[in-house]
Amino acid sequence: MSHGSRLVPCSDGSPLFGAWMPHAHLKQLYYGPSCVEQHLLRTLPCPGSRVFIVTSQSLATKTPLIRQLETLLGEHHAGTFAGIRQHGEAVGVDQAFAAVVSAHPAIDTILSVGGGSAIDAAKVVSFRISQQRGGVFLTHLAIPTTLSAAECTPGGGFTRPDGTKEGFMAAGMGVSAIFYDPAFARYTPRRLLLGSGMRAVDHAVESVYHPNASLVPWKAMACWALGVLFQYLPQVADHFDNDPQQHGGGMDDDALTMLMLASFASSGFRGTNFAGGMGLSHSLGHALGSPYGIPHGETSCLTLAPVIRLLASERPPAASQISRFLLPAIGRQPTGDAVHDSADFAASLDELVLRLGLQQPSLSDRGVGRDQIPIIVERAVKGPEEKELRAAVRRLVEALF
Repeated sequence: MSHGSRLVPCSDGSPLFGAWMPHAHLKQLYYGPSCVEQHLLRTLPCPGSRVFIVTSQSLATKTPLIRQLETLLGEHHAGTFAGIRQHGEAVGVDQAFAAVVSAHPAIDTILSVGGGSAIDAAKVVSFRISQQRGGVFLTHLAIPTTLSAAECTPGGGFTRPDGTKEGFMAAGMGVSAIFYDPAFARYTPRRLLLGSGMRAVDHAVESVYHPNASLVPWKAMACWALGVLFQYLPQVADHFDNDPQQHGGGMDDDALTMLMLASFASSGFRGTNFAGGMGLSHSLGHALGSPYGIPHGETSCLTLAPVIRLLASERPPAASQISRFLLPAIGRQPTGDAVHDSADFAASLDELVLRLGLQQPSLSDRGVGRDQIPIIVERAVKGPEEKELRAAVRRLVEALF
């Protein structure tokens, strides 16, 4: 089988049939307190490297983090763009690219600091630079501040003016070094941090019943991640609830680091042979997120449990995987009845959302009209397998109003 080909699963849906072809872009992953301070400079591609920072205005103006990075980089620092907005709006990505082009001709490294929008924007900038430099990409270093796991794949994109997402993938867009430093997550607002944690839950869950996900290491690591997320997200929520300032200044470094590692484990082992999108919850999340201004973590709160219930009734192989892998991952014993077990797992997801204080308003309360139902369904239902579920997906979407 060729390196980039898709592996077709056995017709019986057996999890003991698959392959894993690792990405080559990730060279280093550092984690723990002060890992940025200790290791950032040694990951630069050469002694004379010039580094451009891509981040958000809130991180640049409301925290000391970006100034600290600029000081740490010293003469390597070539500029900073702090205009990336939620969902990676196209105008911000265009401005970031223009800033990199005009800053210094010798820039060879881009450093993204923030959530998925900043990381994806840096990927797109690197891709556009490669088009100017004959296929030579910038070295991409990432310091995530959320649990969205955008740093895990060589795919990226931006949001068009109409709210739809433009996404693409190229091997050179991948992140070369990741820094999971809890000091950078402490400043992330409660709802954003916990919501991105639910996005990581979504990654972990949908990997388990995806027909093209490998049993080892991806599903195995995703199940580990799920257990960690169920354990530590409530602990972080408790910290915020007991902190009247609503920031993570005194938050446990171990809890934050474990959550960051779980975020990576939920999505970092896809492999080059993984083809297509993640799953129905993710498809619905993309259909609801950017077009209607809903953070992707919060779309997972809306869609994941209903999707599990839908699959339990419509997709017996998926229900079997949920029963076999996901219930034990959160410490519950399967009964042998896959439909019952899937419903039990969906209830656990609802309980977690409630525990984290991430209950979602209806789409009607968000100002989305019911006339958008067919548009949402059309955006979410693309692949041949999903199209078989169109009627069920429509009922699911209707229930969100």
